[in-house]
Amino acid sequence: MITLSLAEIAEVVGGRMHDIPDASAQVTGPVVRDSREAGPGCLFVAFVGERVDGHDFAPAVVEAGAVAVLGSRPVGVPAIVVDDVQAALGALARHVVRRLGATLVALTGSAGKTSTKDLIAQVLRRKAPTVFTPGSMNNEVGLPLTALTATEETRFLVLEMGARGIGHIRYLCELTPPKVGLVLNVGSAHIGEFGGREQIAQAKGELVEALPPAEEGGTAILNADDALVRAMASRTKAKVILFGESDEADVRAENVRLTDSGQPSFRLHTPSGASDVTMRLYGEHHVSNALAAAAVAHELGMSADEIATALSEAGSLSRWRMEVTERPDGVTVVNDAYNANPESMKAALRALVAMGKGRRTWAVLGKMAELGDEALAEHDAVGRLAVRLNVSKLVAVGGREARWLQLGAYNEGSWGEESVHVSDAQAAVDLLRSELRPGDVVLVKASRSVGLESVAAALLETGAEGEVAAR
Repeated sequence: MITLSLAEIAEVVGGRMHDIPDASAQVTGPVVRDSREAGPGCLFVAFVGERVDGHDFAPAVVEAGAVAVLGSRPVGVPAIVVDDVQAALGALARHVVRRLGATLVALTGSAGKTSTKDLIAQVLRRKAPTVFTPGSMNNEVGLPLTALTATEETRFLVLEMGARGIGHIRYLCELTPPKVGLVLNVGSAHIGEFGGREQIAQAKGELVEALPPAEEGGTAILNADDALVRAMASRTKAKVILFGESDEADVRAENVRLTDSGQPSFRLHTPSGASDVTMRLYGEHHVSNALAAAAVAHELGMSADEIATALSEAGSLSRWRMEVTERPDGVTVVNDAYNANPESMKAALRALVAMGKGRRTWAVLGKMAELGDEALAEHDAVGRLAVRLNVSKLVAVGGREARWLQLGAYNEGSWGEESVHVSDAQAAVDLLRSELRPGDVVLVKASRSVGLESVAAALLETGAEGEVAAR
């Protein structure tokens, strides 16, 4: 974080100083909420959770070098006390962002946010120092914590914004006002909470509404292939740039294909030129993510050749998102178990089939959460798609929703041993260990709450068989 005195922080957040011998003491390190991350010069933010109260760790973090604690009550060590810790954290982030000279890029969407954010960061950091959201820290706590890691040297700040209701993104944009806003898509993720895709579009479009007008440098980057996203152009005064495979897109892809290993290759077209891209990531759905990243980079001054080179060399920075690992016996495990929604589930199945040409393919799938009244239809559709794509075997893991996956496969004509239902992750592991053959490709995917990453981890335990080779 940029250097701030405790007196300045207290003023910014409207806090009261307690047990602070020197109000001019400087916070020179990061702002952290995990006591294990506390170190010299940091500011520790004490949240009260369901199981843990951060205030209980105040003495330990100060002993570790923290300058002070930002909390809701005095703790016997230097502290800035506020009525609302979350609001204070947001106010501090807003203050720091205003002082920075960085260009703030914000993105949202129903699917692909984290993968696209990682691509944008890897492209932009070739041009200038870039700070970006780690993992999926995209809410009212994670976003300001990310913004507070920026320094005077930071030129690009890339922030992923999530939403679980109307007004959430508007609030995040108030904390960290973006100059460039990217909307990827409007899908079915969290449709049970929002009530419908139109409501999701309303929430996601709050990002482009928050942008400054075009004459002040505001730029809205919208998916030309998604009608609900494209319609957001009418909700902003910013400059509008379209990306996608549509002929009308300003940044588009031509000659899209998948390599024999399932990695997308295409000709990238931007207003400043064209260049060829072959990605290291797996699955055709990454083409749209790459085009979104390319549109951001182009607007921030990078050439088509620079963008294409960066996209071709970019990898996955976040765990459990299409992580492809090959075992010594030739079995390939695709760990995409971080989360799942209908769009990402279908994209992962298509990637599995592309990777498994000439090989047996296994789809180990579980529940997609927060789909509300659409849950039965969406799980049924995924089961049907697995059959249509000729996935060798569907393993549906869990309770009711898993049975709906299997029902979809049955209704599409998958009988016998082509699909199976198992009760939990351990049952899936037992089945796979007994039936996998060298050369098979296994996709593992479900919503985070299902915990199917344990299946992937178990399959990659090699014991005496030797080292696992990640590629």
